[in-house]
Amino acid sequence: MHNSKENQSIAAGLLATSMEQAQGCYCFVRSSIFPVVAVEDFVKGRRTPLLRGLPATRTIEENAPAGVSIYTFNVTGSPLSSGAVAIHPTIVNSNPLTEAFAIVSTGDLVYRVVTTGNPILDYETMPKSFDLQIFVEDTAGRTDLNTLTVQVADKNERPVFQGNMAIQTVRIYVLEGVPPGLIYRVSATDPENGVLKYSPLPESVPFQVLENGDIFSKKKIDYEKDPHCYFLNITVTDPEGLNSTKTVNINIINIDDERPYFTIKQRIYRIPEEQSLGTVVANITAKDPDDEDSPSRLFYSIQSSDMYFSINPSSGVLQVTGRIDRDVLPLQLHPNISVIVRVEDSPHGGHSSEMEITVIIEDINDNPPECNPSTFRKEINENSTTGIVLLDLRNCCKDIDVDPPNNLFSFTGLSGFGSNNFALESTESGRLVMTESIDLENPSNPGIEVYSLTVTVQDIASPNYSNTIYIFIRIKPVNEFFPVFSSLSYEFNVPEITKVGSSIGKVTARDADWPPSVITYSIVAGGGTKDYTNAFWISPLNGDVKILARLDYETTQKHFFTVQASDQEKTATASVTVNVLEENDEEPVCSPNFYSFQIPVSLAVGTNVNGFRIQCQDRDSDPRSFRYYIKEGNVNNHFTFSPTSGSNTTRLILASPFDYESGLDTKWVYRLRVYITDDNLLPAKNKATRLVKTGTVTLSIRVIPNPTTFTTTTPGFTVVMKRENIYSDSAWYVPFVTTLGSLLLLGLLGHLGVLLARWLCARCPPAPRADGTPLMNAPEKKKPKKEVALKMIKLNTLFDGEARDPVTGKMYEFNTQSGARRWKKSNEPLQPTAATQLTSSATGNGGQETDREEVPSKKETSERRKEPRADARPSARPSKAPGQDGMEVPKHKVEPEGRELPSAAQQHRH
Repeated sequence: MHNSKENQSIAAGLLATSMEQAQGCYCFVRSSIFPVVAVEDFVKGRRTPLLRGLPATRTIEENAPAGVSIYTFNVTGSPLSSGAVAIHPTIVNSNPLTEAFAIVSTGDLVYRVVTTGNPILDYETMPKSFDLQIFVEDTAGRTDLNTLTVQVADKNERPVFQGNMAIQTVRIYVLEGVPPGLIYRVSATDPENGVLKYSPLPESVPFQVLENGDIFSKKKIDYEKDPHCYFLNITVTDPEGLNSTKTVNINIINIDDERPYFTIKQRIYRIPEEQSLGTVVANITAKDPDDEDSPSRLFYSIQSSDMYFSINPSSGVLQVTGRIDRDVLPLQLHPNISVIVRVEDSPHGGHSSEMEITVIIEDINDNPPECNPSTFRKEINENSTTGIVLLDLRNCCKDIDVDPPNNLFSFTGLSGFGSNNFALESTESGRLVMTESIDLENPSNPGIEVYSLTVTVQDIASPNYSNTIYIFIRIKPVNEFFPVFSSLSYEFNVPEITKVGSSIGKVTARDADWPPSVITYSIVAGGGTKDYTNAFWISPLNGDVKILARLDYETTQKHFFTVQASDQEKTATASVTVNVLEENDEEPVCSPNFYSFQIPVSLAVGTNVNGFRIQCQDRDSDPRSFRYYIKEGNVNNHFTFSPTSGSNTTRLILASPFDYESGLDTKWVYRLRVYITDDNLLPAKNKATRLVKTGTVTLSIRVIPNPTTFTTTTPGFTVVMKRENIYSDSAWYVPFVTTLGSLLLLGLLGHLGVLLARWLCARCPPAPRADGTPLMNAPEKKKPKKEVALKMIKLNTLFDGEARDPVTGKMYEFNTQSGARRWKKSNEPLQPTAATQLTSSATGNGGQETDREEVPSKKETSERRKEPRADARPSARPSKAPGQDGMEVPKHKVEPEGRELPSAAQQHRH
């Protein structure tokens, strides 16, 4: 043993040295690493053929179990090793890699290559060939390495069932009564992919298996007649005859397919009438073939009338559940009760059977004589003659017992208040007659309208059952008098604002008959308007008159109609007049009800804004009843109306000046909501209680800022334009004066233009137009720079106020009367000045000429807005316009966009 271990160590060392020198790859065999090198590099000249019989090739069938010998070889030791080995033959590598093979020693240096069973060789899923490299080393250090090739041979295998059949017996459940057809499909596979065939055993069962594995039933199976379980051996065979067999357990499921049947024979039963509830009449039994020997679970029910009987649904016991009276219909004529009993094997629609049971009801004497009705009501007219027959009770009463003498009876015991006026003719006849006449209008009459009488009807036979008959005789009054109204005419005063459906009055009528007749009321004539056929309604019961349509004093002041009172036989009429009272129900209607306009920011306090007036009218109010006030939008109370009340016409007045400079005012658009009420003539104490109507007017006022002066620059010349409002447009005459002034100014400008054109044509190139239109370059043309000098000539205009322009921030002066404005110079004190004329000078030799600038009218301003650009021709050269009374205006370049001094509306847009 010691030498063996030493030899193994030496062999391991040689093997390790060889591994260091080898330039090969490493393979994993049984979790150990061995180098695989070329044979000539491995032995280095020391190789000795120790493995006898290798290399070799052998074949083994697939699915070989563990321990099957594949190949046997021996080892021959070298002379130096004395026939001993240090390392026994070992599989150091396999291609492909596997652990399916091992080497075992049989003694005397003989070895066998055997299968390990891990894994089992499978031709279909594993490699078909394996190269096993076997290594050996003797005690002298001699080694050998050789190859054994193992080829796996295909072997025909048995077919394999798939699914549950591969591991267990399959249970199949088939309902009885199912028509022949497919019930299951068997599936199997052949490892060699051969075509399989299926066959059942035994062949006597009512099933067949097709060659493709489909199991069919041959017939419709009856659970009650056929076996409940079948065992079917399914054999699957491959093309070479190998087969596999599995068992299929087919269980037949019982279904409810049989009708239950009754087991009792008796069908007729007799019981006396008036049996107590719960009395057992019969015990019905049945059986269900589907339940075989086990107790049947059946359900019983009554399909016919269940007025008298009921059946226990589980036990089938038939019991009395209702009163059984032989003496009343239908048992009086048909004492036999037919009961249809049904038995079912399911509470919800299963199989069922029915059986008819006849119960005969026997009569007993148990009923008193009865009258139908037992209460009689009779009406007779007052003053009817005596001796008349009122009732014949014999025709109305009977004893419902079937057999005599139980159905014989007599009448006795007439009683009740007023019975002295009536009597029974005899006890057998049962006729009630009147013995004294009754007059309701007679003062001696006690005033009784209904007489209550009782009569006893008694059975003659024992036990002498009896009943009481109640008779109510009403004395019917005779209608002898007409209804009479409390007044022949009625008059109602109704305010026109009375709501529809309101009561406006009441008419009454009475009838002298006793008792007083019920009187109904109706409208038989009139009561309509142009819009409604029936504007009024009267209660038929109490005469209450109501309106069905809105009354309008302005349309109709009086309505007439006729009412009728009726006691169902006689009638009477009365006239009704409805006076419509005027009420304040109309709202003031004003014109215009919406208006929008603009005002300058410097409009003087007390001015009628734009000459605006409101004119109102009210269909039911005096013109002096109007009151005006601004409900919404009057910020800082700048606006008011004059007059505020007492007139149907009022004017809008500026009550306080605008103050935008200090920040008090920030709104430029005022939307005023004006309320007009018609309560001006009402005393203060009545305004809260009287109806007041309100109309509305909406005003939109835009405040226009002060104008600003700015220059417009054009590359060729400089133009300074100034526009000033010198009038107030709040007066009614403004449009007329403006139009007339504009025409005169246009004529004057035309004349001056002609004179200026002649002079310019004679002394210089063409000069600009003199019609006051701003001179501007066309945007698509560029002209050489030219300059124009302007001269402002003072006229007699007094500027008595100053303010700051909200757009530019500059100070300007203005005339509080005319509205004329001008820019204020920083070193010029507030002083009287005049409105200016603009003179333009195009000096050729130092001379000067002037053109007047007129104050633009509204029409001119509008035209200039429409024509913001105009052709301009430059003068020959720039010059100054000195003068004793004039002020020199510095030269400026014209703005590219032709900017000019904005009007009040233009300032607002800025």
